[in-house]
Amino acid sequence: MRTPAALAVAAAALLLGACGFHPLYGTPDMPKGAMQADLRAIYVEPVPEKLGYELRTQLTDLIDGASQPAGARYHLHITLTTKAEAIGVQSQTTTGGVTQTAITRYNDTLKAEYELTDGKSGTVVTHGVETGLTAYNVLTSPYATLAVQQDADKRAAEDIADRIRIDLAVWFAAQAKK
Repeated sequence: MRTPAALAVAAAALLLGACGFHPLYGTPDMPKGAMQADLRAIYVEPVPEKLGYELRTQLTDLIDGASQPAGARYHLHITLTTKAEAIGVQSQTTTGGVTQTAITRYNDTLKAEYELTDGKSGTVVTHGVETGLTAYNVLTSPYATLAVQQDADKRAAEDIADRIRIDLAVWFAAQAKK
């Protein structure tokens, strides 16, 4: 006699197959490992500033990309911009009647514009934009505030790197179907 769990798994498999779901990294049209081979063929060009370094390092690790530009089938150029915006402001009136205003919270917006170019011809084959938003509180210690800002921005850069990897994988999967 079949258990209810086995019947539930079988029913879920039938429903999932009927909805058109297919895995991104293993489509029937692509040979096994083709997606990873395509991603490995990308050289991620250096991105200026410390945050750009974090983004590039994370993306290179995620795609297991080429470590040298020579011989890479694709080159990925990323332009990273950041914008800080004060969103929390606190006002206090001192005993002398002077009003002091202090910023208590910031939002940092990271915007990564990328272009994937063919390594031989230099033509742009795909491009896109990914953005990330981080928020952090201003603390009493300037060093602590800087530390939380850097940590928040680093996490946003890691998230953007993952989304760029997914964008590129989707593009390669679409190319395989052509």
